[in-house]
Formats: sequence, structure tokens, C-alpha cells
Amino acid sequence: MNLAQRLQLLSTLREYMLSGNAEWPGAREMAHYRNPWFLPEFIDLSVTNLATHILDGKVLNEVAERYRIPDQPSRMRTVGLVMAGNIPLVGFHDMVCIFLSGHRQLIRPSSKDEVLIRHLAGKMAEWDSRAGDQVSFRENLKGCDAYIATGSNHSARYFEQYFASYPHIIRRNRTSVAILDGSETKEELSLLADDIQLYFGLGCRNVTQVWVPEAYDFEPLLDALKRYDHLMDLHKYKHNYDYVLTLNLMNRQPYMTNGSIVLSPGTSPYSGIANLNYAYYTRPDEPLSHLDPGTLQVITGHGFTPFGQAQCPSFTDYADGVDTMAFLAGL
Repeated sequence: MNLAQRLQLLSTLREYMLSGNAEWPGAREMAHYRNPWFLPEFIDLSVTNLATHILDGKVLNEVAERYRIPDQPSRMRTVGLVMAGNIPLVGFHDMVCIFLSGHRQLIRPSSKDEVLIRHLAGKMAEWDSRAGDQVSFRENLKGCDAYIATGSNHSARYFEQYFASYPHIIRRNRTSVAILDGSETKEELSLLADDIQLYFGLGCRNVTQVWVPEAYDFEPLLDALKRYDHLMDLHKYKHNYDYVLTLNLMNRQPYMTNGSIVLSPGTSPYSGIANLNYAYYTRPDEPLSHLDPGTLQVITGHGFTPFGQAQCPSFTDYADGVDTMAFLAGL
């Protein structure tokens, strides 16, 4: 497929994802059945964001021009793609990047998120059989020319060992934080609640810690987070909430709760499901001196990424700050 044909197929895919086609509800329900963390509302949000921000025709054309993507690579490479499965279609952007570049890809999807990605790749092959040659699935990724792998810090050590002699991008655990100054409006705190609780907080772009000035009033934030009280209807989430609450009580550690999320003091930017860490600062520059850039995906707050935008990355907001398209263009 030449570049124009690849762009056209991605445009068709965008239309399909936004169309409400009768086939889509079945795929969505199956994805939810296979992974209860994938609520239909979260799947719909992920699909809308990807179709809007990643598959927009103007954006794709700008990317093609910026990276001088040829009609076809001078030598087509095979890229092994190991996908994560923490939120719906988390590996979709990588798939689009490889396809747009003109290289062939072999995908090993996560068992937690293979229904949706297989469905969309299958539609592409249905519309143009050549896409089936460029996007395929395989459990064993031996023999590829390059690799892109996303996983935990633990799995990344194995990826480094297996793929050391090949060009590669290997992504590890990351998370996001918010730096508040106390002047946030009710609307901004509502948007921050989205940054915290969308996808149950499982994404690397979810805010898992807030930095606040001393004597900060947490009540408005706790009120804003009540929008997500309905997450307690999922027993898996409620189990995590009960666990975090019990742990704080047993350890006699101070905490705050609104009945659906626990706020705990902690300097670590990582927190579990139904839990949000908080830390105080005395100087505006203090949080940045404590935070490790290598562990952060996004910082939200005044002067940083706007509240509510953490889960809406643009095409070039590459994970871990590694330029995927430049990597592919250099193969």
C-alpha cells in the first residue's frame, strides 16, 4: 500500500469507530466480558479520543509531512509490537504509527485487551486485504527487525535482554501527578477527578498523587471525586477500596475518604486502585525537586497540562517522551 492508500484506510477506520456501526456493540460487550475493568463507557471514551486526536485526517497528513514518510519504505521492516492491556486500546497508537510508516507489524496483544485491537485490525483487512499483510498477530515475535514493547518494570528487564541486539523502544511503569495551588475552580477540580478516576486510575496518564500547599482544604476535591461514586458498583473496585481503607485503619495512618476513594499521605507518585496519595509543599518549586521525571508521564495543574486533558494526548504526545515515528523512520 502506498502512503495515500494507508491514509485513506485510516480515515475509513476513523469513520467506522465514530459511526456506531452495528458490529461495534458486540465487540465492546465482548471486551467488557473478557475484562470487567473495561466498562463500556470507558471503551467509548477511549475510542472517541483515539478517533478524534490520533486518526484525524489533518493530523495524519501533518505527521506524514513532518516525518517525510515515503510512499513505501526503501526497505520494509517487520516490527514486533508487544502491547499492554491496562486501559482499552492502549496499544492502538503504536499500531497506527507502524502502519502509517509503511512497515509490517506482528502484534502480541495483551490478553486483557485483545478483543478490540483484533476487531479493528480485522476491519482494516476486510476493507483492504493488503492491510492484513501489514498488520497481523502472533504469539511468538522471533525474527523481527525491530521491537516496541510496553510493560511493567519487571517485564521490561526481560524485554531488554531479549531485544538488546535489535532496534527497540521499551516502556516501563509510569504514572502522573497533579500540582495544586489552592485556587482551582469547581470546574477544574471536576476535570481533575476525570484525570484521577477514568479507567479506574489504571493508565499511566492517570493522576495518582496530588501535591498541595500546607493547610490545603481537601473538601472541594473530595466533593468533586463523588462524581465517580458509581465505580463502587463494580465489586472488583469496591474490594480495592475496602482493602486500602482497612490498611489505613490497621496501620493507624491518617486518611480521608468520600466513600469511594481513599486519600492517603505519601511521597510516592504511585498509588493503587481507589487510592490517591497526597503530599504537602511549602515552596512552589518543591514538588518538581522531589519528582523523578523518569517515572512521570504527565503533570497536570496551572502552568502544566490543563486539568481534564491527561487522557487526551495528541498524536505526538509520545509515551515516555520517545518519538515513535522518528524511531520507525530511522529503521
